Amino acid sequence: MSDAAAVNYDVQETQEENAPRTAPKQVEPDQGEVRDVGGVGGERLRSFVERIERLEEEKAALSEDLKEIYAELKGVGFDAKTVRKIISLRKLDHEKRREAEELLDLYKTAIGMV
Repeated sequence: MSDAAAVNYDVQETQEENAPRTAPKQVEPDQGEVRDVGGVGGERLRSFVERIERLEEEKAALSEDLKEIYAELKGVGFDAKTVRKIISLRKLDHEKRREAEELLDLYKTAIGMV
């Protein structure tokens, strides 16, 4: 270890020893203490992580709902793949959809599919 690194370590150690002792923040039993480390705000980061986790749970539930709807759709005789294509086309604005359909027709004609 270089002398400069040793000095920085000693200064940091002294600062930590002189820092006022505060009670740790309340956390859930299976999680560690929340604190600011290296310029990263622990509470704020935890807040982001928890929000993302909640949204991931909601997304999983929605995904399961969609699977059920597609299964129902197939059960009454519709082709799920075609319905998915219709849904993706409906997301496009009219001009973009027209361009995509024209390009598809052009490519199909070029390879002899039409």
